[in-house]
Amino acid sequence: MEHLVLNMDIEEKINLITRPPTEEIVTMDDLRSLLENEEHPKHYIGFEISGLMHIGTLLISGFKINDFIKAGINCRVFLADWHSYINNKFGGDWDKIRIASKYYEEAFKFFCPGVEIVHGSELYRGNDEYWKNLVKFSKHITLARNTRCLTIMGRSKKDKLDFAQYLYPPMQAIDIKAMDIDIAHAGMDQRKVHMLTREVFPRLKWKVPIAIHHSLLPGLSEPSRLGLDENSKLDMIFSSKMSKSKPFTCIFIHDDADEIEKKMQKAWCPEGVTDYNPVLEIAKQIIFHEFNVLEIDRPAKFGGKITFENYYELEKAYKEKKLHPADLKAEVAKIIDKIVAPIRSHFKSKKELLDVFKSADMT
Repeated sequence: MEHLVLNMDIEEKINLITRPPTEEIVTMDDLRSLLENEEHPKHYIGFEISGLMHIGTLLISGFKINDFIKAGINCRVFLADWHSYINNKFGGDWDKIRIASKYYEEAFKFFCPGVEIVHGSELYRGNDEYWKNLVKFSKHITLARNTRCLTIMGRSKKDKLDFAQYLYPPMQAIDIKAMDIDIAHAGMDQRKVHMLTREVFPRLKWKVPIAIHHSLLPGLSEPSRLGLDENSKLDMIFSSKMSKSKPFTCIFIHDDADEIEKKMQKAWCPEGVTDYNPVLEIAKQIIFHEFNVLEIDRPAKFGGKITFENYYELEKAYKEKKLHPADLKAEVAKIIDKIVAPIRSHFKSKKELLDVFKSADMT
């Protein structure tokens, strides 16, 4: 792998970094300059510790992490245990958060070989500089500016929050500073804090991270708007993203083939509708990331096998009603099962890591 990385040119690295599920890079010029000047830039993506992982977390994030690793980037998964406590995950039970973090660590180590794992409690322990920088950063933002970032934790100014929750955005920014990160990576729902970081860090003469955001995988239910963002498109994306709090609209990495098939059969997938279609999004973000073609078997009387060499061919055929939802759902379910099977099998021998989720409050 090291030999391949050393012989990979800048364009090849950029192709890996920009391929789906990447949705946005801030900015491409900065990324190109970084790759020209740093052989192994420092990357991070952070996760709250909450419920069992689903494909929108491990597969989407993990595929992108693996792309970065192939491009020679030093990748780090930050397990944000203190952020999880602040955001009342596991009902604010610190012991459960600590135990559950071992499950997250195991999942990312298995799915993303070569990734480094760092726990928030490790980063903060005895780190006086972190807290000094938190105060310095906070001096450069207003309460109103900070409040606009609360959507990164699934909250808004409409919610009744405790004061600690207002510390969440600036802490996330200082995590980036504390780890000396070149590339801050997250889903689109974390964009606001990255933009805040890029706004404030220059004032403090700190290194400004490149922000790379991947698409959010929608849940399997009909999309909705919950008023989580003032931008109507982003509100739809944030409101409809796959969530472990809605288990019947969510494919977990532990679901067996029957569970995946049943959930997929019930998925919102109107004939001819391509906008915000969760089954098509799974094909786009997951299946076409791993496979060059998608073959869908159909009975001969309905046209027989049909092959798509890229997502856009699939989307066009579906929009023109040349592909029935039932056929699409059946094939997507089979392929997701194949991708999830090794992960599911891996955790069968590590059931002790799952005990903490049996009766936990993971909201």
